[in-house]
Amino acid sequence: MFSGAQISLYPMSDDFVDVILKAIEALEPYRPFFRIETDDVSTLIVGPPDQLFPAMRDLFVSAARSGKHCVLSATVSRGCPGEPDDPICTPMTASGNDLPLVERIAEARNAVTRAETSGQIVAAQFSLYPLGEGHHMDEIYGCVDFLKSSGVFNRSKNFCTKLRGDAGPVFATLSEAFLRFGAPQGHVALDLTVSANSRTAA
Repeated sequence: MFSGAQISLYPMSDDFVDVILKAIEALEPYRPFFRIETDDVSTLIVGPPDQLFPAMRDLFVSAARSGKHCVLSATVSRGCPGEPDDPICTPMTASGNDLPLVERIAEARNAVTRAETSGQIVAAQFSLYPLGEGHHMDEIYGCVDFLKSSGVFNRSKNFCTKLRGDAGPVFATLSEAFLRFGAPQGHVALDLTVSANSRTAA
C-alpha cells in the first residue's frame, strides 16, 4: 500500500533556512525506512503508514525548539489508487483497522495514553477524508468520538477539528485517526496544520 506525506515547514524567523535545515536532520533516523525527497516547496516522505506521524513529530518538534513561531502544513495519504505501491510501504493488515468501530475507538484511545511526551506544546487542526464507497460518515463520526476522548481535543471548527497539547500525544492522536478510521485497504487522506510558539495562541 502506498502511503506518504507532502510536508512544508514555515518558521516565522529571519533565520528560517537554518531552522528548516536543522529540522530536516531529525528525519535521519527514518531514512532507512522512508524515501525522502526535499525541494524548494516541500519534503516528501514515503514509507510505512505507522511511521509517518512519528517522523513529522520529530521534524516539527526540532523546529519548534528553536523558540520561533513555526507552522507545519501537510497532506497525508494512504492507499491512493493513483500511486503505484512502493516497496518501502507496508500494508495495513496488522493495524486493527478491520475491528468494529467501537473497538477501534477504544484501541486508539489506549494508544494515545501510551504516547511519550516531548515537552513541546503544539496546536493542530486537521480534516480526515475516508474516500471511496462505503459508510464514510460513520468512520468520520467514530473518529470524532475518539478525538473528544483523546485528552488533546480542543474544539470542533468548521471543516476541521482542533487539538492542543504536548506534541507526543497530539501526533499520536493524529496517527491513530489516520490509521484506524477508513477502510484498511481504502484511500484515506488527511489535511493537517500544526503550530507552535504562536504569540496569539487561543
